[in-house]
Amino acid sequence: MRVVGLLFGLSFLLSWASSANSLEDWPLTSADSAALDSQALYALDADFKTGVIPLVDRLLVTRCGKIAFDRRYEHDYGSVFGKEAAQVGPLNPYMTGSYNYFDPNWHPYWHGGMTHSLQSVTKSVASATIGAAILHGDFKASLDTPVLHWFKTANVKNVDARKRRMTLRHLLTMTAGFNWNEDLPYADPNNAAAVMEGSRDWVSFVINRPMAFEPGTHYTYSSGVSELLAHVFRQETGQDMEDYARTHLFEPLGIHDYHWKRSPLGEVDSEGGLFLSAESLAKIGELYRLKGLWQGQRLLSAEWVMDSVSSHSNPGHGYRYGYQWWLLPYGDKQQMAWAGLGFGGQHVFVLPEEGVVAVTLGWNLLDPKYYEDVILKKLVSAVKPYRCPSPSE
Repeated sequence: MRVVGLLFGLSFLLSWASSANSLEDWPLTSADSAALDSQALYALDADFKTGVIPLVDRLLVTRCGKIAFDRRYEHDYGSVFGKEAAQVGPLNPYMTGSYNYFDPNWHPYWHGGMTHSLQSVTKSVASATIGAAILHGDFKASLDTPVLHWFKTANVKNVDARKRRMTLRHLLTMTAGFNWNEDLPYADPNNAAAVMEGSRDWVSFVINRPMAFEPGTHYTYSSGVSELLAHVFRQETGQDMEDYARTHLFEPLGIHDYHWKRSPLGEVDSEGGLFLSAESLAKIGELYRLKGLWQGQRLLSAEWVMDSVSSHSNPGHGYRYGYQWWLLPYGDKQQMAWAGLGFGGQHVFVLPEEGVVAVTLGWNLLDPKYYEDVILKKLVSAVKPYRCPSPSE
């Protein structure tokens, strides 16, 4: 028993050391020192621990570039989703591999490591990658370029005047106009995103969809249009989106441990396939809080950041939508949090005026409820007045 205990202790220390190493370029502080109400954060922590908000894996809160609150929650997903992992369905179309969402070897952590599935927060990172390519002059086309510019139109189905008028800006703002229904639960076999992920050629599946609306006139949430971004990026720049993100975003941010899934034909899954640690995702949020500047290096133009988190379309319920980023109202002054939101409980919240970036990661797949409003409200209740130092160029 003593040997077992020593082995367990060694395993714990190695796990802790791996985690600590991922924090090496994040300074640490306390909630109280960062002018955050620790009791309010402990109340949110209790909601996660007790399952009031179910199956949360991580809570990380930073202020002014320092980690102020960090909690982890363990779940045995092999038991939680053991039945679903052994059945073909919308979240398990292949029974094996990286698109079986119930297989704990693949989700939510990549093969038991530190990187966690981000699901649709991937969309926000894909948008950032486009912004980086624009800054470096590698993505030269205007956002108002028709999407069919990057396709052989003769091979595209259901082409009409509306599809010809569809632009990259419409893809970024979820106003492309396709006939697409993703409002159903993701476990529903009629959910268009689930059908796409069960197909072989995702890009063709999306671009061949018939049109339902004039582009730019109607917000329709669509993981499909986000998947087109990887194709457009490759056609415009001649480079793979993942390779570009690694060189121009991840490496400058000190993000070395990540995984990015691909479609069956090998295209980057720009709609939901990225795995990052909570610390790495917080860096993406912090980069936006700092308007594209990271440790004196410009990774995104301030104009791209502010355009990305400006209101371009209206999903309803008080939410607004930018370039693959959500804007969520909060506080008495009706400020807007900038947010990446992902299926299963993935959230990155940026409160730009307060200098706060918060990340939650989870794997709550079968609950039809969404908790971003509840989490954001509790986070905001912890924020006391405080002003971060301004970053210098």
